[in-house]
Amino acid sequence: MDITIQWIRTSWTKQSRGGQAASRRNAAPIGFALPHTEAASAHVIRMHERDGFEPYDTQENPGKVDVQLREAGGRLRVFPQVKPLFALPPRLRRPPAVRLAPGQWVRWQLNYRFSSMTGMQDWSYWLDTFNIAYGPVNADVFLSTPTMFVDEQGPLR
Repeated sequence: MDITIQWIRTSWTKQSRGGQAASRRNAAPIGFALPHTEAASAHVIRMHERDGFEPYDTQENPGKVDVQLREAGGRLRVFPQVKPLFALPPRLRRPPAVRLAPGQWVRWQLNYRFSSMTGMQDWSYWLDTFNIAYGPVNADVFLSTPTMFVDEQGPLR
């Protein structure tokens, strides 16, 4: 069965925590039309404060996307990984994995806050959005309302 992956990482610093910069960040899309590419790749988009949150997209090996995918019993089990274990906010209790039936898709959002090892630099922040569809889809699938939405964002202070 077809699995379509779109991973969007938005990153910023303390300078985009309020005012007009935060408005630009909050207006950044959380879903994009899919490019015409091979089915065996993930659509990866990066947006950063230093570029005015302009999206830059690439194709990646799906194995590089921090999400567990497992097909069983005609469904797709989806569970994003929290790789940076040292990142805030802490995630003591995570929501369960989502099981998609053919034709369904999920949008899962996680956020992070980082400091430099020495504490000499300002905080930096990420928002990861995973859009994952199970079964054949059209190019505009991630511009619509998801079948399931998991908001795993915590307070970043």
